[in-house]
Amino acid sequence: MNLKQMFKDVGIFQYGVTDTAEIRFAQEVRAMCEVNTCRQYGKTWACPPALGSVEECRERIQRFQKMLVFSMKIDLEDSFDYEGMMAGMKQFKKSCRAIGAAIRPYIRDCLMLSNEGCDLCEKCTYPDAACRFPEQSQGSLEGYGVFVSELAKQAGINYINGPNIVTYFGALVCQASDLEQLLGQTIE
Repeated sequence: MNLKQMFKDVGIFQYGVTDTAEIRFAQEVRAMCEVNTCRQYGKTWACPPALGSVEECRERIQRFQKMLVFSMKIDLEDSFDYEGMMAGMKQFKKSCRAIGAAIRPYIRDCLMLSNEGCDLCEKCTYPDAACRFPEQSQGSLEGYGVFVSELAKQAGINYINGPNIVTYFGALVCQASDLEQLLGQTIE
C-alpha cells in the first residue's frame, strides 16, 4: 500500500508525524465540546461524552507510539460560505473513511480520528444501542481533548492556510513500525 499516493488521491493537503507522548490533552478543549457549538455533544458515539473522559482518551491514544496528522484545505467563496464549509466537511469525512478502509488490511490495531461528529447514520444509536458501524466511525480530535492548532505545529503542518480557506484535520494513531510500513520510510 502506498499511503502517500492514497493521500494524494483523496485530496489530503499536508501530513506530518508526532510522538503521542508529546501531545497535550486538555479539559479546556473538551469544555468547548460541552458548550455544544457543533451540536454533536451527547448525540453520537464519535463525540463526548461517549468517548470517555479526557484521561481515558489520552490513555487510548498513548498506547500507540505515533500519530500521523493530516489535513485537507477547502477553498470557500468567502468567509461566510457555510455551504462550502459543510460540503468540505462531508468530503473530508469521506476521505478519512477511505483512508481508514485502505489501511485496515495492513494495520488492525490503530485508531482513526477525524473532525467533529459522525455522519454515517441519519440518527445515531447513541446512547441507546451500540454503534452500527464501529469500524468506520471515527472519534473527534477535539472530542479527545486535543488542541488541533498545537498538534498541527507539532506535526509540522499548517493550521491556517489563508483567507477564505477552511482546513480540516484527522489523524491515524499507530505503532511506529506500522507507520513506517505504510509510508515506506523510517519514522524517528
